[in-house]
Amino acid sequence: MKTKLLLFVSFYSFCAIGTRAEQTDVETQPTVEQASPLDFTTEQMVKAVSKDAPDWALDVASRIKLHGYAHGGYYFKHSSHADANINSFETKRTLLWAEAQITPRWSFLFMHDFNSIVQEFYTDFRVTNNKALTLRLGQFKTGVTMENPWSPTSMETIDVYSEGVTYLAGCGSDPLYGVQYGRDLGFSVHGELAKGMFAYDFELLNGQGIQNVKRDLNNKKDVVARLEYRPFKGFNIVATGQLGWGNSLVDSPILCPTVKAGDNYRRNRYSLGFDYKSKPFNVHGEFLGGKDDATVSRGAYVTGSVRLFKDFDFVASYDFFNFNVDDHRDMHKIVAGFQYWFFKKCRFQVQYIYKSADTDYRTFFEHGANHAVMAQMQIRFN
Repeated sequence: MKTKLLLFVSFYSFCAIGTRAEQTDVETQPTVEQASPLDFTTEQMVKAVSKDAPDWALDVASRIKLHGYAHGGYYFKHSSHADANINSFETKRTLLWAEAQITPRWSFLFMHDFNSIVQEFYTDFRVTNNKALTLRLGQFKTGVTMENPWSPTSMETIDVYSEGVTYLAGCGSDPLYGVQYGRDLGFSVHGELAKGMFAYDFELLNGQGIQNVKRDLNNKKDVVARLEYRPFKGFNIVATGQLGWGNSLVDSPILCPTVKAGDNYRRNRYSLGFDYKSKPFNVHGEFLGGKDDATVSRGAYVTGSVRLFKDFDFVASYDFFNFNVDDHRDMHKIVAGFQYWFFKKCRFQVQYIYKSADTDYRTFFEHGANHAVMAQMQIRFN
């Protein structure tokens, strides 16, 4: 009975969203019989029921961590293209992931999005005693562009990534590459040097994204390099690059007319960005571009938030991206809005979005004023 209670309260405490503030004196807390699991921290609850639990149960409870978040809200868009108007409630993401610390150096992660598919599964092995060298094997977010590895829960805009990052990193708007959520299958060598002042990540990837569970669609591999320099606390400079090949899923006469479905084509990317975080404000920006066969794309953005008063921020972003510089497939995007943090890592957001063009990235690209309003609730626990 003690073992079952231990496993139950461990899981319940990870999943509880409204956990009360932590206290260090267990004796001042209610007993297990007097209170619900919400009255305890995870550590206090495990201690409270672990007296007679077997060692294996305690070991499992201490090695596995559960995390999760959900994004849902409302989206209204008035488009210059009549068939592209939107008026809908949406649940965008419902993610749950588990981290297992197998040994002090060896760990495993599994992430699933209940709104789509399995997102990540990889194992890390830390070679050095510090963070200087870690090996990773599996399916994970690639290091292409500064924003792509960041969690949507840390991004200021409801649309999450900039137009350039969404397109170049394979987050959904590149029709040739498909919706790959910025992830791929492969091998990574990464770490931090000089007490965290420098960070690096070198990756060897299939280059086809997360859909290739069984095998790659061609025998060519992609190489990704990411370098970070942190000269002082809160400030980061990031340079990334990718050399590789794609296998086109569809024709794209609007954005990349020279590539047909099933073709292997060159797929290269690069970016240079900065990120600064502080209590009064956060800001980050990036210049980025790529080349798909003969099609060149290029853009830049700057996004940030300013703390107006406790737990309440003003958010703004300017984003420019040209999907095909030869055919003038350029788009300007402006975002302005507010967010309120009503609990740790939980917030409510409302934003206005203007775009100078609209496209489905495959069949049409139309310049003209497009207006949208988005509202979103974020719930996260970990």
